[in-house]
Amino acid sequence: MLVGKRTWMFEKRPVIISSGVIGGPFEKQGALANDFDRFYDDLWCGEKSYEQAQKKLLEDACQEALNKANLKQEDIQFIFAGDLLNQITSTSFACRSLSIPYFGLFGACATSMEALALAAYVVNSQGAQHVLTGSCSHNAAIEKTFRYPTEYGSQKPPTAQWTVTAAGVGLVASQGEGAVVTSATIGKVIDEGLKDPFNMGAAMAPAAVDTIKAHLTDRNLSTDHYDLILTGDLAKIGRPIALELFQQNKISIQEDIFQDAGLLIYKPDQPIQAGASGAGCSAAVTYGHILKRIQSGELKRVLIVATGALLSPLTFQQKESIPCIAHAVSIEHQGGM
Repeated sequence: MLVGKRTWMFEKRPVIISSGVIGGPFEKQGALANDFDRFYDDLWCGEKSYEQAQKKLLEDACQEALNKANLKQEDIQFIFAGDLLNQITSTSFACRSLSIPYFGLFGACATSMEALALAAYVVNSQGAQHVLTGSCSHNAAIEKTFRYPTEYGSQKPPTAQWTVTAAGVGLVASQGEGAVVTSATIGKVIDEGLKDPFNMGAAMAPAAVDTIKAHLTDRNLSTDHYDLILTGDLAKIGRPIALELFQQNKISIQEDIFQDAGLLIYKPDQPIQAGASGAGCSAAVTYGHILKRIQSGELKRVLIVATGALLSPLTFQQKESIPCIAHAVSIEHQGGM
């Protein structure tokens, strides 16, 4: 299964047979609103706190995926998932009610593809027939954790990004109809010494390029093998840096092929500074927008490269730099190789 140094090839071609994508009110106004299954009209999501609201988003996304596949919780062997809150509590509490054997993951905003890579690995190895996988984030809960509560009204610099209120979940199976997971390249922790928590795009760009380079090398591919290479969430600051790093590494890539989830999910007139971010960003874009385009045949081969900044409030207070990571998963139309 291992190809090169960091890439798994999934010969049995695990299938994403269904997905669930739930968003908040701001996402309902966004550019990809038609690719969500459902929205909440306020940030509370019927709960008493923003943290509980984030839990509700993941619960609902999982249930949506189960309903579409006509499966029940007891039909699922494992769930791989995580979020950005302290000790991934939203995911853990969601899995308390889901009552599915649970692997809790933290890869910051790279969690969605870390989870999908592991889910596909387990299914490909015949360790399970059905695995749920995904991640979530909530704007107000995450802002309160990593920056300031929204009620504080703090001024943000232009490099800051808007945390997405959403959960995206995929149901990976050993067989069925849907997009297939063909490979995964696991990222290394990359730290270029940046310390500004309001400039995540610049911090994460080197990790994204490192993982993409490793993926292409391990599989002996060029970038034009893919119809789309989608990062998340480099946004307006990180994407140009990544393009410059591709040039430095002598990797040829067309700008229209290289896109970013943090630049897709919202409309240009929404006040999001440099773009979107959050563990729910790449998850929602992948399991909603991208899967629809793959299933329709518009896209044949896609490489999703979720990026994460592995800082915490504690490391920021201790004036540490920001280590980053990116995990890449290739997803293809079921009929094509």
